[in-house]
Amino acid sequence: MAKIHLHPIGRDRERALDPATFARQSEAMRDREAVVLAGRAVVADGWGDTGRERVHRKDKLTVWERIERLRDPDAPVLAVGTFVNYGLVFGDRAQTSPGAGVVTAFTRVHDRWVMVIANDNTVASGSWWPKTPEKIIRAQEMAEKLRLPVLYLVDCSGLFLPEQANTFPGARGAGHIFKRNAVLSAAGVPQIAGVFGDCIAGGGYMPLISDKVYMTEQAYMVIAGAALIKGAKSQKMTSHGIGGADVHVGVSGCADFRVPDDAHCIDAMRREVADLPSSAVPYYRYGVDAAPPRFSCEDLTGMLPADHRVAYDTRELIARLVDASLFSEFLPELGTEVICGIARISGLYVGILANASGLVDDPAGGKRPAGILYKQGIAKLAAFSRACNDDGIPILWLQDISGFDIGPEAERHGLLGYGSSLIYTNSTNTAPMATVLLRKASGAGYYAMNGLPYDPVLQLSTPVTRLAVMEGRTLAIGAFNTKLDDDFEILAETEAERAKIAAGMKAVEERIEADMDPIAAARQMDTDEIVLVSELRERLVAWAEMAYQATGHRRVK
Repeated sequence: MAKIHLHPIGRDRERALDPATFARQSEAMRDREAVVLAGRAVVADGWGDTGRERVHRKDKLTVWERIERLRDPDAPVLAVGTFVNYGLVFGDRAQTSPGAGVVTAFTRVHDRWVMVIANDNTVASGSWWPKTPEKIIRAQEMAEKLRLPVLYLVDCSGLFLPEQANTFPGARGAGHIFKRNAVLSAAGVPQIAGVFGDCIAGGGYMPLISDKVYMTEQAYMVIAGAALIKGAKSQKMTSHGIGGADVHVGVSGCADFRVPDDAHCIDAMRREVADLPSSAVPYYRYGVDAAPPRFSCEDLTGMLPADHRVAYDTRELIARLVDASLFSEFLPELGTEVICGIARISGLYVGILANASGLVDDPAGGKRPAGILYKQGIAKLAAFSRACNDDGIPILWLQDISGFDIGPEAERHGLLGYGSSLIYTNSTNTAPMATVLLRKASGAGYYAMNGLPYDPVLQLSTPVTRLAVMEGRTLAIGAFNTKLDDDFEILAETEAERAKIAAGMKAVEERIEADMDPIAAARQMDTDEIVLVSELRERLVAWAEMAYQATGHRRVK
């Protein structure tokens, strides 16, 4: 790309949206946000006071206390995968696994962004539950794509055995964690492990391919613990005697350093990060300082309507996400259902590809709905995405999409072929991509706008995201199509039959609406994290800085 000239976008909130509408939309969004905040609190609590007291009795820190000591004082802790397993219970005892028993989060250590993977030792001694391996693997993949140092805070008693069938086998089972350890090592991504407690079987394997391994005096690493060996070989021993720090630091060489306790271990890990190469972010700012948007990010709470049927101005959202609210738009007169352009986030260039909202001009005359992909818009997205990738510029997708244009004219225009071009581009891009699902993320449009199947480094949802093939009402009409007339009215010979069909359609619609809930998507890892819209800027600053932190693994022009 040539030199970029950025231009102001956006208006003061009072000019962009009347106060009454802003207040109404803010209230609706806060209702949704309250559900997310309550869920975060439940997950952060782990197994509650009982779990924390058990940890403290062993003179150990809890997972959140460890992370608090690890991070820089001014650094955020940006969790991913918070809602994995949320609301699920396992086994006859109906046990929960908040966050799947592991915390995965971005934070800064000595001004370097790192990925932290930390067992929640308040939840079944850090055991691996269903989805725990997948959550760890996802965090490792993020770290690999961004070349972030990985810090393992290991305190894991292995698989939660009553659920082993759901964690042990399969392509994304627990064993794949160790493959990712090896892949990260082969790629030259630093891995530093602190072993704080029980590390049995897979919990013992996870730190071993790290560049540096620290063990506390409370820790041990074993293929099989003392209880199992006693049963198998009738030998009396302790797990610390089998695989404690004196064995693995002093004899086996499986660990590098021995430290007295959790606090000393974390301080040592921080020193290791300090010895790594510094961040390249200042270099890639090209002499421009990071700058906040001219308009408050807090405005986003009322500017993004919670009701997916209400339109808004996408450029006003962009103006509240990018530095100084400056933006250089690409081909603004073509494919107006999408918005493409370059901006800076934290002083760093990023490419932005977004869906417009409401009605836009139809090249054939009149208006047509945005939030749908048409021929020109698809071509514009593909061309701009390729250009950003070729220059090594990170790519941000802002989705609010209902899908592709459909019908005879769309097929004659070759939308299938244009769509395949965009899919090919997204599938082969190597620049770091992030995707934000603002509201609707529907059908093939979700794929085309770089949904999770196309491997963005990070996919974020908001409290009002609706991720599904189609809306519940639309799907219900399709499912009962043979029982409806051309105006979608029910065809029935009796009132009883009519009532039965209506009840069936309502049940389908309600089930689909429940499936579209963002927490339901996050529970099964169909999205990485749910964030408040006012938190989006902070998340994107972190993503941009992480994308530019390391050198030597992609061309940046």
